[in-house]
Amino acid sequence: PIVELDVRTLYLKDLVLIGCTFQDRQVFNNLIGYIERNEIKSLVAKTYPLKDIVEAQKPAKPPIWNDPVYRALFFQVLVLGLVIYGGYVLVSNTLHNLERQGIASGFDFMGTTAGFSILMSLIEYTESDSYFRAFLVSLLNTLLVAALGVFFATILGFLIGIARLSSNWLISRIATVYIETLRNIPLLLQIFFWYFGVLRNLPSPKQSVNFLDMFFLNNRGLYSPNPIPEEGFAGIMWSVLAAFVIIFYMARWAHKRQEATGQQFHTVYYSIGILIALPLIATIITGFPMHWDYPSLQGFNFKGGLSLIPELVSLTLALSLYTASFIAEIVRAGIMAVSHGQTEASYALGLKAGPTLRFVVIPQALRVIIPPLTSQYL
Repeated sequence: PIVELDVRTLYLKDLVLIGCTFQDRQVFNNLIGYIERNEIKSLVAKTYPLKDIVEAQKPAKPPIWNDPVYRALFFQVLVLGLVIYGGYVLVSNTLHNLERQGIASGFDFMGTTAGFSILMSLIEYTESDSYFRAFLVSLLNTLLVAALGVFFATILGFLIGIARLSSNWLISRIATVYIETLRNIPLLLQIFFWYFGVLRNLPSPKQSVNFLDMFFLNNRGLYSPNPIPEEGFAGIMWSVLAAFVIIFYMARWAHKRQEATGQQFHTVYYSIGILIALPLIATIITGFPMHWDYPSLQGFNFKGGLSLIPELVSLTLALSLYTASFIAEIVRAGIMAVSHGQTEASYALGLKAGPTLRFVVIPQALRVIIPPLTSQYL
């Protein structure tokens, strides 16, 4: 049998017999006596396996045309087919009209010569290269601007978001003015401001602002010495990589040591020392295998060196400052979502405001910050 029914158990658990509106207490006492004296025996007509009962309780399967699963699948396929057919008709009509007008279509032009120059390129590019090469240059430039914008906007946004919650009235109001001002100014207008209002008003190349005869700032960009690696420079790069590996394992060791003993290890100072000492030692051993290409004024512009064009600077500045105002609000909302009791508990344990923010508030706020922050990056 599936269930063993004991009337005494039912009675002791204060269950009421079905259909009884009132019964005297003596009735239940007599009933218990009959059961204990085995004068009342349970009667089981038939027992059924559990799987049979489960199958019997399943609802009858509806016809396929009335089944919600198949009906939903049918309409999904129908809508998808209509979308594909509509796209096919649109593309076919477009290609037919282009062919009738004598206009070339497709991507065959990607192999032809571009015939125009691009001011900045991360890979080698000339006017005689193809459109596909120009597309790659443009794509890499876009990714560079996006990476720089994300990096600077994240740092600035976090600082401003935390500053807006500061107990210092002046710092909080400055952060509020920054956010409410920059995020309400269109991005295109900010780009124009930095390019035409600031960078284009710098002096001409002949009147460049000179720093130590190595750095030159003018309306065509910032020119600085360009490091040219020589044979043996790979050793310095390997030393930098080794420094990062050592720092990583040192941080893990310090974390385990703190959990075991409670003693802190100042990894920041040691990390900076390792990051400077190892490459410096490698540089001394290899004899500094690198020389510098210094910019020099030749004609109407500077030649040589490394140049940072104003177009890149203005675009990066505008994107970073504009996006930072939105990130600041995301950070502020994430911090405010953390219960104030967490802060009070950390203060009760003896933590100061700085460690409380880094180790208690920010880690819990990240679960609220990351989803909208990802959308802001996109």
